[in-house]
This record gives sequence, structure tokens and C-alpha cells, in this order.
Amino acid sequence: MSEQQAVREFTAQMSVRAGRWRLYVALMNTTDAWPEHRFGRSVPTFTDRSSALRALGFEPVPGAEWTWTEDSETPDNPASPAVLIAAIRVRSWPGVGA
Repeated sequence: MSEQQAVREFTAQMSVRAGRWRLYVALMNTTDAWPEHRFGRSVPTFTDRSSALRALGFEPVPGAEWTWTEDSETPDNPASPAVLIAAIRVRSWPGVGA
């Protein structure tokens, strides 16, 4: 298999739960466990996110940018706290299990 064929694209997402941020790569249509990196309580910087992706064996797709959306844990309650979710298209490095 050529290097180009071995590279696959996925979506990496970052969200906060119980005050702690986590970044994970959604490996859709596979039975593989989703690679994950946990951060502390402060919002991870661009450099933090890039380093975490590299450690997981991924990199942003050229030209991809982080997008931020707002969600709610209880959609039927407009007074519930907002949940921030960030996402970016990533690609696996050749030879990485994803």
C-alpha cells in the first residue's frame, strides 16, 4: 500500500465534561477505540491541541481550521449551561493504527 493510501481522514473533537477538557478522534465505521487525550481545567491552546493530536498520531488536514459550536446538555431547557464543542478535520499518519 502506498503512503497516500494509508492516510485516512477523521474528525477530531474537543469538549469539556466535569470541568476538564478532552480531545478525541471519532473513528467512525470502525471497531477501533477512539484515541483520546485529556487536558486540565483551562481551555487548551492551539499549541496544546496540536501537540495532543501529534501524540495520538494525527495532524490537521491542510487548510482545516478549528470550529466551535455551542450545545446544551438539556436541549429542552434553555436555561441550562452551554456546552462548547470544537472540531477539526484530521488525517492519520501512515503506519498509525487508525
